Amino acid sequence: MKMRKMLSVLLIGILVIGIISGCSNSEEKPATTDEPNKETGDNKDVKIGLVVSTLNNPFFVTMKEAAEEKAKELGYEIIVLDSQDDPGKEISNVEDLITKKVSVILINPTDSDAVANAVTAANDADIPVITLDRVANGGEVATHIASDNVAGGEMAGKFIIEQLEGKGKVVEIEGIPGASAAIDRGEGFNKAIKETDIEVVAKQPADFNRTKGLEVMENILQSHAEIDAIFAHNDEMALGALEAVKGAGKNIVVVGFDATDDAVKSVENGEMAATVAQQPEKIGALGVEAAEKVVKGEKVEEFIPVDLKLITE
Repeated sequence: MKMRKMLSVLLIGILVIGIISGCSNSEEKPATTDEPNKETGDNKDVKIGLVVSTLNNPFFVTMKEAAEEKAKELGYEIIVLDSQDDPGKEISNVEDLITKKVSVILINPTDSDAVANAVTAANDADIPVITLDRVANGGEVATHIASDNVAGGEMAGKFIIEQLEGKGKVVEIEGIPGASAAIDRGEGFNKAIKETDIEVVAKQPADFNRTKGLEVMENILQSHAEIDAIFAHNDEMALGALEAVKGAGKNIVVVGFDATDDAVKSVENGEMAATVAQQPEKIGALGVEAAEKVVKGEKVEEFIPVDLKLITE
């Protein structure tokens, strides 16, 4: 009898220990799986909005693709909207992103003044804004990411001075009036040629558009027989102007800005004389990296510069 009682007590003890051990294991399991899910959820909850001035320009297409690639690499959702060079469409795009409750908005303005309303709308919704390539002349932005467009314009001007040996007649084809890139590139260019005998005989906007660049240059060639060089505020306009020059059978130094694939090929083929490389892929990637810092509450510089270089061969 005593032996049976001892065996019963021993079996009950083993059973109790097993139950306690089982309960302990079941409580510990969720703790080992919660943390990875939480980390994955953090990035999934962050949505980045990207508003591009136009996707009808290879420069901005490259910038957009680089931003998308960087967002994918970092695990963030990115929503891209095209403003089609229309300030009204731009503010509509920003309002759409506000409705979608994005965490941060990257915006490449159509116009530096007009974009102020869009930036202010995002500010009112407590959504941080980062500008790319062109500044916003109003509202509050976390940072601006771009090349030094004044320095780029000056770089183009100095190249033309060398090609013309400090004297000659030049045409300046401007970008969208009011766009900071157009203002700054023009400022740098005119600063460079100021103390030379180079004369700007015609200056006209072509809205950063290749077709308009062609049309503007055709008209200028009809009224100015002698032209030694052309500086266009972007490659699309430079390539359009080049077509007009070819059509007129002229030999004119053509310099663009952006180093798009078409422009670089044109330089390599000895048609365009030079283009200023602005690295749009770097602007797009840095934009997403800055967005990540802003969302995490980390400090970002007011201006993040992107290096420039002149391509002449």
